[in-house]
Amino acid sequence: MLQRPRGRDEQPVEEELPFEGLVRYERHVPIHQVSYYLCGELQDPQYYTELFYTLRTAAETDLIYIHINSPGGDFNTGLQIINNMLASEAHVITVLEARAYSMAAFIFLSGDELIVHDNCQLMFHTYSSSFAGKGSEQMAEVHALGSWFEKVTTRICTPFLSLSDIAHILQGSDLWMDSDEIRRRLGRIKPAGRTPRKAAAKATTPRKKSTPAKAGPD
Repeated sequence: MLQRPRGRDEQPVEEELPFEGLVRYERHVPIHQVSYYLCGELQDPQYYTELFYTLRTAAETDLIYIHINSPGGDFNTGLQIINNMLASEAHVITVLEARAYSMAAFIFLSGDELIVHDNCQLMFHTYSSSFAGKGSEQMAEVHALGSWFEKVTTRICTPFLSLSDIAHILQGSDLWMDSDEIRRRLGRIKPAGRTPRKAAAKATTPRKKSTPAKAGPD
């Protein structure tokens, strides 16, 4: 094909192609949905290793539902469940299906997404434990556990509970609320407010656990 010769200063003419619309590029990733049911009293942590492993190995596209109907129980077990929930890459959804008292209430508040059924209850109270040893050792242990419990309660329950609520709990009061009150309090919390806490938990060095304590019904 013959082309017309161009002069020295003449620019080539670029031919514009017609716009044919956007092209969609699609990627399929597997989504796993797993459900666990925390029913009854929280037992020793060795009974929950499958839950721990599932939380730790889940992908960011996974959904893990934790259905709760529990009076509370072993404080250390509850903390290990919560720490694994916060460290998980998965989207963890806690579902209140009847009651969540004490440590079970802490677990409920630690979800990335919280679902409340009708006719449910939350209850918060301070820990209970037994001590042995010399008087000075018991006093030191009481002080350590009290300080530890206060930090845990503040980190997990704020802003769902106010500082005044937490102060009353630490002083020995029981705090009860039904589904309507739970929803009212959750409505005041911005959904985006939970993300930084989960990210911060992954960068936090774990602390040594203290003497086993129970956080369940008296």
